[in-house]
Amino acid sequence: ESALAFGIAVLVISCPCALGLATPTAIMVGTGKGAQSGILIRSAEALEAVQGATTVVLDKTGTVTEGKPRVTDIVVAGELTPLEFIQLAASLESASEHPLAHALLEKASEMGTRLLEVSDFSAVVGKGLKGKIGESLLIGGNAAFMGEEGVNTDLLAQRGEELANSGKTPLYFARDGELLGIVAVADTVKESSLAAIKKLQAMGLEVVMLTGDNQRTAEAIAKEVGITKVYAEVLPDEKEAAIRELQSGGAKVVMVGDGINDAPALVRADVGMAIGGGTDIAIEAADIILMRNDLTSVSTAIKLSKATLTTIKQNLFWALFYNTLGIPLAAGVFFSAFGWRLNPMFAALAMSFSSIFVVTNALRLKRFRGDKPEKIERRESMAEKVLTIEGMTCMHCVGRVDKALKGIAGTEVNVDLDSGSATVKSAEPISDEVLKGVVEEAGYNVTNIREVS
Repeated sequence: ESALAFGIAVLVISCPCALGLATPTAIMVGTGKGAQSGILIRSAEALEAVQGATTVVLDKTGTVTEGKPRVTDIVVAGELTPLEFIQLAASLESASEHPLAHALLEKASEMGTRLLEVSDFSAVVGKGLKGKIGESLLIGGNAAFMGEEGVNTDLLAQRGEELANSGKTPLYFARDGELLGIVAVADTVKESSLAAIKKLQAMGLEVVMLTGDNQRTAEAIAKEVGITKVYAEVLPDEKEAAIRELQSGGAKVVMVGDGINDAPALVRADVGMAIGGGTDIAIEAADIILMRNDLTSVSTAIKLSKATLTTIKQNLFWALFYNTLGIPLAAGVFFSAFGWRLNPMFAALAMSFSSIFVVTNALRLKRFRGDKPEKIERRESMAEKVLTIEGMTCMHCVGRVDKALKGIAGTEVNVDLDSGSATVKSAEPISDEVLKGVVEEAGYNVTNIREVS
């Protein structure tokens, strides 16, 4: 009878229920908590791998920045007016799906110019565009692409460098081998990027920026958000090679991106994270999808992974500890020395308690709190310029100039007939060429533009 009781107690208490529940319950609660925080984790492997990351690689456009570039400067090299130049540049870009193309199309719309028909269009990935307007061949892209196509950019090289050093992307355009000018495009850094990157660095992670943009622009953006290591001017396949290079140095890499050109790098990385507002290809290639368009979700995902792994280890320890202590007691190892024995009913109760303990410990993950986005307050000052205008003789003229300048988005305009001037205020700087172009398009001559400090 005693032998039967000992045997039943051993069978009951050695049931590995707690051991079987230790991992899946923690993973289930962890992925559920991630979903509540806007972090969709595709697999348990991804949840486990992200906690071991040592390096976080960030794409620039749409990840660190808003991904909504805007035209800031128009620099004309030849005899074209800014309006004529923008018409040609925007027409060429109209066949492209790149975010920078949308910026030019938006500027063309603001300036009220119509697009021209483009034929024989082709795009060179990571470099530029080609197309014909009438009988003329138009080329648009970076300075290196201009050099490859035999276009001399020396006339505006210094201006291009100045724009790049200020964090803007200079796009060069040429017609039949002759340089037409530069359109500078800038993308605003997300308000929460700086704080999110500082959190990652505080966690002991190396943060790297990876972008196809030119070196100076990339370095200017990286400096603004506190990143010291930058891979710039890289093509899509070179992004994948950069990830491989980091991994060969022993790094466990998390790649965060949102574009088609980020897909190879997302697949190559130990864990790929895609911004939820990104392209379908990037989302499909990623292991983790960040539904909130915010880098704070990256640190939250890593912390959630670490919390989940800690819970799994706690559960496994309890399950093994329970069996290690309970089985000898149920088998009667201590009966002869101390008279200790385990009634099968208490063995069943202990077995149930171990399962309840594991599940309850896993449910503690529901109390996990991720990082909240921290936006850095930026005091915006209005840029102000005063234009001296010839040809205004009546209030009708004032109305025409006022309408022309207010056609530029985000401007406050005050036209004074007596002084023959117009004061233009804007949240973002507007180039002199744009201001001069819209006034001259209205039929008046701008003799001077003065910036008010």
